[in-house]
Amino acid sequence: MTSSRTWMLMAASLAAIVLFFVLREHWGHALGFLPYLVLLACPVMHLFHGHGGHGHHRGASDEEK
Repeated sequence: MTSSRTWMLMAASLAAIVLFFVLREHWGHALGFLPYLVLLACPVMHLFHGHGGHGHHRGASDEEK
């Protein structure tokens, strides 16, 4: 395992632990943001979904030309 990968794993583990304790202490406040996160997820999914698939749908007649 490389050094940078080790540091990334340690940082992700620390972030997960911090997130757990913050949500445990402030669960009531965190639930208030849930509707906004759902609304934010819609445009984010539209931005990142389906890129790279446009223009690659060619039928048999296109290949013969």
